This record gives sequence, structure tokens and C-alpha cells, in this order.
Amino acid sequence: MKLLTKDIKNKVLESMERILDEEREAIIAANKKDLDAFDSADRAMYDRLVVNEAKIDGMIQSVKEVRSQDDPVGKIKSSRELENGLKIFNKTAPFGTIMIIYESRPDVTIEAAVLAFKANNKILLKGGKEAGHSNKKLEECWHKALTENGLEPEAWIQLLNMNRQETQEFLKNPPEKLDLIVPRGGERLIRFVKDHAQCAVLVSGRGNNFLYVNKDADWDKALQVIVNAKTHKISACNALDKILVDRNIPGYEDKVRELEKELRQNSVELLADDDVRKILPDTSPVEDESVWYEEFLALKAVIGSAGNVEEAIDRINKYSGGHSACILTEDEATAQAFMEQVDSAAVYQNASTRFTDGGQMGVGAELAISTDKLHHRGPLGLEQLVTNKYYVYGNGQVRE
Repeated sequence: MKLLTKDIKNKVLESMERILDEEREAIIAANKKDLDAFDSADRAMYDRLVVNEAKIDGMIQSVKEVRSQDDPVGKIKSSRELENGLKIFNKTAPFGTIMIIYESRPDVTIEAAVLAFKANNKILLKGGKEAGHSNKKLEECWHKALTENGLEPEAWIQLLNMNRQETQEFLKNPPEKLDLIVPRGGERLIRFVKDHAQCAVLVSGRGNNFLYVNKDADWDKALQVIVNAKTHKISACNALDKILVDRNIPGYEDKVRELEKELRQNSVELLADDDVRKILPDTSPVEDESVWYEEFLALKAVIGSAGNVEEAIDRINKYSGGHSACILTEDEATAQAFMEQVDSAAVYQNASTRFTDGGQMGVGAELAISTDKLHHRGPLGLEQLVTNKYYVYGNGQVRE
């Protein structure tokens, strides 16, 4: 794939910012067709599907932030000259063709494509049928921006319109070389892609995020963080699902009751383990262990107890999705131990898990939140959409 200059890429992105602004009404009108055909009873999916003025502002801002970042391609990672005179440079290089499969969220059509394009990759976008009109309109915006700047649109950004069977066949026998596939959705989607893909798959895994209230926590701070992490945006993969309260916190029972009151005032449905139900008998029991593995994507949470930080760490590492985990404590040593030992892509002390997001973490847009450990973990931003290549310069050297 030909390497584009930073200037050409940034001109395309400038055009895209303008086009998104000009096409606001048409984008929202296309999205309304999707919303009208969707069952709004599935609140989490419906929230993800909505495109409004604020969402378009966010799309434009994502493009601007990526445009302002350095070109990630061609950066020298290392260099050396050997005794035989060979000069070896390890440089960043594009992946080639990236495919992302995602559900519901039309803004992924902007964020994924802007990152892939700035990193000099072609991207194939396989959005869900529920966002068909929205995604098609956003693809038209991309193609207009590319055409304005003398680039072949489908050589860089292409929206795929395939049903499940067609997608399966595409994964098994791709009509062009695929270098990386990113499934962004639930466990069924991830399994589907892994079962059929013939190239590398980078998983954007489930949330099921845990928060542990240590015995040394500032309780007022804790309540504020818990409510934000649980209720700020229930459809996000960084939303809170499970809360563990240390039984040794001063005033344990009163604090658990206060936590219940605070969450119920925010319309959160509560389940509790056996220990907590002794204090909160009106809460629903955790009837099956599978609930501890579940990502809710709803105004729903489990409150459980923990005897100490080690017990909390073990519980989190057993059940969480490896996305985000938080400890609320004023003890720095305890926080450090928790953050080192919890096996999650992002670990927090005294802050909401809602910050596990590319924009919030300073990488601009995000392709996904990777819960894999290879090739990257956490928000997939611009710098993570390149691989590397060795450039070796010689003068007739042969190996003896």
C-alpha cells in the first residue's frame, strides 16, 4: 500500500470535519430512520444507536484530535550499525487492511476510520444492520472527503453490507488480504469472529467492571465515584457492574445501607451476595455464579462483600472481563498492590471507570478497548494501529 504524506492525510481530515458539519441534518435524518425501526426497549443498544447534535460535535472533535497528532508511520523505533557495516533501522509501518465488526454505534464509523486512515491503513467497516442508514450516510461523507483530495474512496474506507452468513464466508475466504480484525461487541460476536477469521484478531472484550471499597476509603468520595461509574452511561463497556465493600470499613452496615439508598435513588436495580443480603434483605439474591461473569449494560449492579484486599483481587481476577477495575482507598500501599495484581487493561485508584476511553485518556479517537495482551492493551489509538518493519541497508555484505 502506498504511503500517503502527512499533509495529504490531514487535508482529507480537514475536509471531513467540514463535511460532517455541513451534513448534520442529513446525518440525523438518516439516523432517525434507524431509530424508528429499532425497539427502544433495549435501552443500552438504543442509546448507542442515537446520533444527535452532540454526537456529531463529538465526531468532528475526534477527527480534529487525530489530525493534530503526529503521523505514526515511519517513526524509527531503534537503529544500529553492525560490525559488518549493515545499517539496521526498525520503523513503524501500517498494518495494511483492518476490518472492524461492530454493533449499533454509528460514531465508530468515524472514530475507527479516522484512526485507520491517519495510520495509512485501509479499513473495512462492518456495522450492524440496526445502524444501516446512519453508517451509509457517514461512509458517503468519508468518500466525499477522500474524493475532494484526489484519493480513491474505496481503496481506503469501505462499508460492508453483509448478513451473518455472508460475513462468515467473508471471514473464512476473504476476497482481499486482511491483516487485522477487531470485533467490537459482545462475547457471541467475538467467538463468531475467532471461529472463522483467517488472520490476527484483536479482541475488544466485555466490560463487567469491578470496584472495591477498601476499609480506608473516603466514603463520601466513594459514593460519588460509584454513582458516576454505574449511572453516567449504562451502555458503555466501561460502566460499573460489581461493587465489593470491605467488611472491615468503619460503620460497615450503615455504609452498605447508605450505598443501597444512593443507588436506588438513581434507579439502579440491585442484587447482593449472601453476606450483604443480611443487611439488605429486600435486594435480589445472586442466584447463579454466572451473574458474577455478566456485563449488565443496564441500570443494574451487584453489591458484594470482601474481607480484605487480597480477597477482592481474587474475586475480580476470577470474574471480571479484564477491562477496568477500581479501588477506593486512601492507603497508597494498598492501592499500589491492588493495581499491580488486578489483571485488567485499566486499573484505578479513587476514580470512575468511565475514563477508560480513548478521548478521555488522551489518545483522541479509539478503534476499541483491547482486553488482549498482544499487540496492545487498553484504548486502541493512533499509535497502536501500526506494526513495525526492519529496514536493512548494506553494501554487498554476505553471510559466511
